Amino acid sequence: MKGCGAVKQWGSWLQLRLLDWHRSRPVMSVVVGFFFFFFFLFVLLSSRHGATVDPNIRGDDIPLQQGASHGHKQQSNGMAVTQRPGDITTRADSVGHQRWQPLCDFSDRRTDVCDLTGDIRMDANASAFIVVDQVGGANAPAYKVRPYPRKGDATSMGRVTEITVRTAADAGAAPRCTATHAEPAVVFSIGGYTGNLFHDFTDVIVPLYNTARRYGDVRLVVTDAAPRWLAKHGALLRGLSRHALIDLARAATAGEVHCFRHAVVGLRAHRELMIERERSPDGVGMPDFTRFLRRALSLPRDAPTRPGGATGSKPRLLIISRRGTRLLLNTEAVVRAAEEVGFEVAVNELDVAIDIVQVGRLINSFDALVGVHGAGLTNMVFLPPGATTVQIVPWGGLQWLARMDFGDPAEAMGLRYIQYEIAVHESSLKDKYPRDHEIFTNPTALHKKGFEFMRHTFLNGQDITVDINRFRAVLLQALQNLAQ
Repeated sequence: MKGCGAVKQWGSWLQLRLLDWHRSRPVMSVVVGFFFFFFFLFVLLSSRHGATVDPNIRGDDIPLQQGASHGHKQQSNGMAVTQRPGDITTRADSVGHQRWQPLCDFSDRRTDVCDLTGDIRMDANASAFIVVDQVGGANAPAYKVRPYPRKGDATSMGRVTEITVRTAADAGAAPRCTATHAEPAVVFSIGGYTGNLFHDFTDVIVPLYNTARRYGDVRLVVTDAAPRWLAKHGALLRGLSRHALIDLARAATAGEVHCFRHAVVGLRAHRELMIERERSPDGVGMPDFTRFLRRALSLPRDAPTRPGGATGSKPRLLIISRRGTRLLLNTEAVVRAAEEVGFEVAVNELDVAIDIVQVGRLINSFDALVGVHGAGLTNMVFLPPGATTVQIVPWGGLQWLARMDFGDPAEAMGLRYIQYEIAVHESSLKDKYPRDHEIFTNPTALHKKGFEFMRHTFLNGQDITVDINRFRAVLLQALQNLAQ
């Protein structure tokens, strides 16, 4: 009987456990369901994110790249430079993962640059550079860039040929090479504002040197070629490349496809007429640039003449005269004052058509340069280091413009710089407006009307008669600079 009681007790316990299990089954089902849901979610996310982000991409670049993948546009030059889906292409890393690598950099306010490495084909007929990419190339739309470093200026950029930069999935999807080059290509335009000496240098020659120098020898590829410009500056181009220039338009006519292992589309530009050493990867600055000019043009002097030197010769001063606007009306009086303080003086208009070698050798023979704000002051790049540049600044609150265009560059080149800012009585504007006009009482307030107003009123709308008593002190300072 005792055994039967034990069996009954065990049976009762089992019934209770079964009843408890039936009651808890809904809760267990929920727990098991959640377990399998999160397991499959983890597997799915792991398979979709088997890519690594390139550590070279800055964190603040990533939102722009994501925006590009959804068709967001980045305006440049007012010319609809666009980043589209696929602007960031993928390449395989050493462990088979995908790495994001941008082909082009649109972050600089002055210029867009595409730095390309690999199997690169220049399809001249399409004005395109194609990077043959085994991974992700087939679905990557193109970049559109204009290789001229004035991207905020719609007028200049409207004169520049647009270049397409895109990828191809394999060699069969790209045009076949007709010529292959070991040297890197540097692609630039001589459209824009070229033909004006200041823009020849600040928009092309200075940034071209800054871009090409590090490679030792390059193939120069030019768009919007102007034969007269190329002839004038040919000696400088030959100083950067030992090879014949590749004209994109002529290559298109001939059906050529030039191939490279490295190409840079666009020029690396910093400021007006300036290479900032701290921004240059190899530490290049303006003294290096002017040294390049002296070497390329065979300029003999790398130091100015000191007054009272052993040879007894006087330092030489060049006054750059202008035609049309911003005339120095009392040039003869300035010449006499300069001779009185101890200079040998010459006056020259510097014809823009003269070959750059001739101009360079002429300017290099002087120790000081005087001129009203304008493109002619660009010739200071040929002066020997330690020479002096004097800029006469027209009325109109233009001190900042004068300093940006010529003052800062002159000092960066190793020149002594003097900025002479004229007074109201030295400007011809005094004969056009009453003295209580805002042009005289608050000229900088008028700058808000835009640069065209400034150009018309303050740059092209006045001539200058310097106060000789004031200006004589400037000439004396220029002479004393040479003695130091």
